[in-house]
Amino acid sequence: MNYFHYQDQALYCEEVPVERIARDAGTPFYLYSHRTLQHHFRVFDRAFAEVPHIVCFAVKANSNTAILKLFAREGGGVDLVSGGELYRALKAGVDPGKIVYSGVGKREDEIDYALKTGILMFNVESLQELEAINKRAGILGVRAGIGLRVNPDVDPETHPHISTGLKENKFGIDIEAALVAYRHASVLKHLDIKGVSCHIGSQVTKISPFIDALERLKILVGQLREEGIAIRYLDLGGGLGITYDQEIPPQPSEYARAIIDASKNLHCNFIFEPGRVIVGNAGILVTRVLYTKENEGKRFLIVDAGMNDLLRPSLYGSYHQIQPVIQRKRQNITADVVGPICESGDFLAKGRRMPALDRGEILAVMSAGAYGFTMSSNYNSRPRIPEILVRDEQWYVIRKRESCEDLIRGEEIPDFLNT
Repeated sequence: MNYFHYQDQALYCEEVPVERIARDAGTPFYLYSHRTLQHHFRVFDRAFAEVPHIVCFAVKANSNTAILKLFAREGGGVDLVSGGELYRALKAGVDPGKIVYSGVGKREDEIDYALKTGILMFNVESLQELEAINKRAGILGVRAGIGLRVNPDVDPETHPHISTGLKENKFGIDIEAALVAYRHASVLKHLDIKGVSCHIGSQVTKISPFIDALERLKILVGQLREEGIAIRYLDLGGGLGITYDQEIPPQPSEYARAIIDASKNLHCNFIFEPGRVIVGNAGILVTRVLYTKENEGKRFLIVDAGMNDLLRPSLYGSYHQIQPVIQRKRQNITADVVGPICESGDFLAKGRRMPALDRGEILAVMSAGAYGFTMSSNYNSRPRIPEILVRDEQWYVIRKRESCEDLIRGEEIPDFLNT
């Protein structure tokens, strides 16, 4: 469910016409619905009300501090993968005791930052990382909360680039080697073993892969407890998918019921790391048609948003519904929706059957709230676009449009080039 809807043929975000925002803010821009964000978070959180749990929003999906603040106010934590994401979370007021730190490549300075902050735990992805965290914790005179990210070798049946739980993926420690790794961790005196972690992939549209992974983790948790290693937290990651096109993913209530039923008598505090399922359909990308053209019968809509603004279609071939902000009777055409970037791979849609639009009209690229702005760049020296949040009848710029001055901030021309 989301709060983007048509009223009198005009697309609204909550009670604000999208066209009005485009007129005042310029295009392109990302637009989020506060009501949708809050609703999605509450639906997911309440689905697990009968078991102890923390909803740790996956910052990589959308890292704007205003959105992180919204989830923190709802009692949520975060899952993060860099020191920069930790900085954002703290600035947004996230409780450090609800922060889990994942990622395969944690630097020593990032480990130190997290240790000084007092996060709940690291999801450790290799034996060398385990040693590094123990060493840094010893130097700082603290104990580091940790869980090992276990790779259960479960196929999530999603795009190969966002599958993370198979043996060939770079993530985690093979489940068959996990028991030995935990034994090693148990003798490292600066570590506090708190849990077991697992994340099988993103945009998963079936419940069965999650349950398959959980069944394998239950066996490991039992083995660890038999050896006196007390597991208090079970981090099941995120990955629950959304509808972009024809997908019919399970609702959070269905997902929760299956997880709860499969984990009876496990006696763990659960950690969940939803990202896309919370923010994906809560945001859109708004862009304007710059030109239309036809080459030997092939039609193009050239818009002012490019692959630097929304990378997913170019990177994954991902589908995003594209619709006019103002509806009227139109001829249907087949066209490529392309951006201004100097790459043939710069497209938002290819061969899309859609209403014909004229130069100057505004388009909404739907389901763009996850992995949209966070994956954007300054390629072709294009300033990154603003992010705007609507709450009821008001809209707020939660990230300003970059200027050309922003593009060269931090750059210096050596003196020898000025002589």
